[in-house]
Amino acid sequence: MPSGELENWDKRFLWHPFTPMCSWLENEPLVIEKGEGVYLYDTKGYRYIDGVSSLWCNIHGHNHPHINAAISRQLEKIAHSTLLGLASESSIRLAKKLVDITPQGLTRVFYSDSGSTSVEIAIKMAYQYWRNLGQDKKKLFIALKQSYHGDTIGSISVGGISIFHRIFGSLTFHAEFADCPHPYRFNGTPEQCRKHCLEQMETILEKNKGQIAAIVVEPLVQGAAGLIVHPKGFLTGVRQLADKYGTLMIVDEVATGFGRTGTMFACEQEGVSPDIFCIAKGLTAGYLPLAATLTTEKVFEAFLREPSIDTTFYHGHTYTGNALGCAAALANLEVFEKEKTLESLTDNISLIDKYLQKISDYDFVGDTRQCGMMAGIELIEDKKNKKNFETTQQIGAKVCQLLRTKGVILRPLGDVIVIMPPLSIKKEQLEELLMVVDEGIKNDLPKMVRNP
Repeated sequence: MPSGELENWDKRFLWHPFTPMCSWLENEPLVIEKGEGVYLYDTKGYRYIDGVSSLWCNIHGHNHPHINAAISRQLEKIAHSTLLGLASESSIRLAKKLVDITPQGLTRVFYSDSGSTSVEIAIKMAYQYWRNLGQDKKKLFIALKQSYHGDTIGSISVGGISIFHRIFGSLTFHAEFADCPHPYRFNGTPEQCRKHCLEQMETILEKNKGQIAAIVVEPLVQGAAGLIVHPKGFLTGVRQLADKYGTLMIVDEVATGFGRTGTMFACEQEGVSPDIFCIAKGLTAGYLPLAATLTTEKVFEAFLREPSIDTTFYHGHTYTGNALGCAAALANLEVFEKEKTLESLTDNISLIDKYLQKISDYDFVGDTRQCGMMAGIELIEDKKNKKNFETTQQIGAKVCQLLRTKGVILRPLGDVIVIMPPLSIKKEQLEELLMVVDEGIKNDLPKMVRNP
């Protein structure tokens, strides 16, 4: 089929997520036809480095033979059977594996389909947990300003990025938000920033003592906020506050999980074990939609109380624990072990750091930040005064569009250029990606600003 016809059909029939469609319809869409390793190929035969892992989910590259084979083997058995009233082999095996590799104390796995639903489940689980214990007053949630936890009604209620949910404000429930400022814009040391953030949270806990069902946080990095890296020790402090005030801690590792921060899960870096744990994205290495919400035996046991008709957790999806998705996830974890994925990240993490140090000196770069294989470059109009570009200028989007012509696909968060390639990227491929970004920001961005 001619690519032009596909492009026309795209504009005629598709509605793209998180996309201003008025702008989309004015431009020629890039139609991806296939992938191999870290590369994507469009219908015209052009090749691109997948610099954002197909929205942060691809781990071992596209078309990985081990994962392909595992899905094919599962398909020869069965593609899906319900977990409502039945069990399935691959979902059981994966649940056992997830309990083995996630933070200590998590013993129960509840499957769903996306990061948003994993958080939605966590919220409902925490809320009903306290009701099952007869503590009905514990129904408030605390989250961070500029946090992102998904786009379902419950998850946007604990989301702190207004552009994503302000239109739906009347549909959401009330949550309390702690003001944890971006370290780049905080007038003080990282330790002072950490202390300030925790004091903000404790003030809310003290004011609403006995009413907080759970604290919801992204560990180490707030992804959609522009890859804001938390001060060291902040996550540990949140765990201590949750314990002190007798509330649950929900950790959203949808973006940070499966090696993105340099360890399998971000929580490991501060030795934190949450009460409820959300994972998705990299769970299937970017192959199939699958998510999981893990919790402790203590939380699980609150749903075993009598009368059982009232304490049952009434939540579920048709494709919960999908056999193909679970097979892909098991194969993903096998590749981690077989290819020693985590052990091989050190050199690439150092290479990203080397380029970020160089790029941080450029005129229109306000801040660079990194946590393992997650990196962000904040573009700014006035470096000295930390003045942002006007949002209408769409500088981040324009830079990424330019980089696409040089064989690199990136997707910005506002004016933050996000670099998050598959973990399997080879050093020379990563260097090519970083060189393209370096050149674009150093040479092309100033021309773009001078000649809008």
